Amino acid sequence: MLITGFPAGWLACNCYVLAERPGADAVIVDPGQRAMGPVRRILDKNRLTPAAVLLTHGHVDHIWSAQKVSDAFGCPTYIHPEDRFMLTDPINGFGPRVAQLMAGAFFREPKQVVELDRDGDKIDLGPISVIVDHTPGHTRGSVVFRVLQATKNGHDVVFSGDTLFERAIGRSDLVGGSGRDLLRSIVDKLLVLDDKTVVLPGHGNSTTIGAERRCNPFIEGLSP
Repeated sequence: MLITGFPAGWLACNCYVLAERPGADAVIVDPGQRAMGPVRRILDKNRLTPAAVLLTHGHVDHIWSAQKVSDAFGCPTYIHPEDRFMLTDPINGFGPRVAQLMAGAFFREPKQVVELDRDGDKIDLGPISVIVDHTPGHTRGSVVFRVLQATKNGHDVVFSGDTLFERAIGRSDLVGGSGRDLLRSIVDKLLVLDDKTVVLPGHGNSTTIGAERRCNPFIEGLSP
């Protein structure tokens, strides 16, 4: 499977593009600020046709270009219903500094929005099957996306958004956040995965479930 990504915008949100192979349908995960240009170059280089935009949650750094990408390519955007309101109000709870930096920015919903309202559901996007796990804690509508046997070595991949990072976990102090829910989500939905599962987070470097189980100080001692 082809998986590539890049940090987008001033908050360096990782945007990912995945496809079964060059010339196939593609899925775009979390297209942040100024993501359209790099996304288009990846699609053109690999002759990919966008089938969907997947959003791990509704914060502005993850959804900034979702409407533009979705509408430009005529594909739906998928988001959990608890975070759907952030498609038009993505800085809710971020505070005055972020609001000042984003003065004049205007957001609207993509023409096609699909709500991820069933925990553990599998959605088929062209040749790609994605399992959706609801992981509240960073926001009420945070989700992670799992793709089975996605690496060349046959390991699973999980797009963890801002739930789990390399040696860190997501914030829970913003509107809709809950530290208790965040840890429960990590235990119930991520630490149950195989140690070799590759974690592609919303910010920073990739990692594995095993590496975080052993070395992440925020989840030390936790187990399913």
